[in-house]
Amino acid sequence: MQWNEDQKALRAAAAALGAVIGDGHLERDADASFSRDGWKRLCEAGLPGLPFEPEYGGLGQSLSTTMYVLEGLGHSCRDAGLNFSASTHLVSAGVPVQRFGSAELKRRFLPGIVDGSTIGAHAITEADGGSDVMGMRTTAVPDGADAFVLNGSKAFVSNGPIADLIVVYARTGRPGNPAGLTAFLVERDTPGLTVGRPIAKMGLRSSPLCELFLDDVRVPRSQVIGSVGAGFLVLDHVMKWEILCSFVINVGEMQHRLEQCVSYARTRRQFGRHIGSYQSVSNLIVGMRIDVETSRKWLYDTAEKIVGRENAAVDVAISKLVVSEANVRSALTAIQIYGGHGYMAEVGLEKELRNAVAGTLYSGTTQIQQQRIAALMGLGRPAPARTEQGLE
Repeated sequence: MQWNEDQKALRAAAAALGAVIGDGHLERDADASFSRDGWKRLCEAGLPGLPFEPEYGGLGQSLSTTMYVLEGLGHSCRDAGLNFSASTHLVSAGVPVQRFGSAELKRRFLPGIVDGSTIGAHAITEADGGSDVMGMRTTAVPDGADAFVLNGSKAFVSNGPIADLIVVYARTGRPGNPAGLTAFLVERDTPGLTVGRPIAKMGLRSSPLCELFLDDVRVPRSQVIGSVGAGFLVLDHVMKWEILCSFVINVGEMQHRLEQCVSYARTRRQFGRHIGSYQSVSNLIVGMRIDVETSRKWLYDTAEKIVGRENAAVDVAISKLVVSEANVRSALTAIQIYGGHGYMAEVGLEKELRNAVAGTLYSGTTQIQQQRIAALMGLGRPAPARTEQGLE
């Protein structure tokens, strides 16, 4: 893909910023602390507004350009939690409001989302449900003609502890019906909404996560995103953006890790030779290079399909599967190449491995992606019966 000078300038600015806001990443990982200063700098640079309409303060960039800039951020910024929070904010609240929100919702909420003064999150998963979105138990019941009352709870809400605005998906119809879900824009100070304490986790520790509890939370009908019953459509659109934007950041991280390993292998000496001269080491690094290029191609090719309004359901699932597994493999390989040094926390590679594992879980686990791909290939249903004339 060819990039013009304006796009390159945006990416260079993001890379320069990432090198600054990444300072102190090891300490923030150890303390599980979110960088408010880093967030402020990201917002001042305009990153949260990349794909949004200039009318609301955004930069009006395409999906591919947004990804290109975010890849640059992933390459330069070692605070993967901050990167993840930025991507989550952009896709969880901004994308659905811009694509499906009413003129009133856009006017009220997009400017704050775009300039980062309003931090966004979304609440989808439930403790008992995991990836079974259609089985969610959180309900939204009409309360008169102008409101809904929400009851239930949500788990694994990234950005939850710091969010000002949360997109809550709730059931407004019968379980299992795609037309039975609705997306609501819920402000943090809404009575009955309780934000749980931050939960300790394995990786992405500088991106806070919590549970969410809804006890008779009254939400105006005007804060429905799209229309009642359109929640599954909204979520499908959001998840495409989430996978492309969050995992292209991982590609930037993988590229940086590859460059580290090449440099290390060309300078580290063992038995009188640079370790890169040993085929067992060089083959590992070649594998890292192939993983980076394969991951990048899958993501950008899939983005082109989505922009072209082609059916990209299989492509999105494959992209998520390929990149998440490659990222873990890349981190493990880097540790192996660095040997005992890679195992030490001060080098940062063990942190990158912990962060990478998260990608095999969020946005649908590896196994869910495999199941989805198989279903889209028709493997979940029997073959058509054959007759003498051919297929019925």
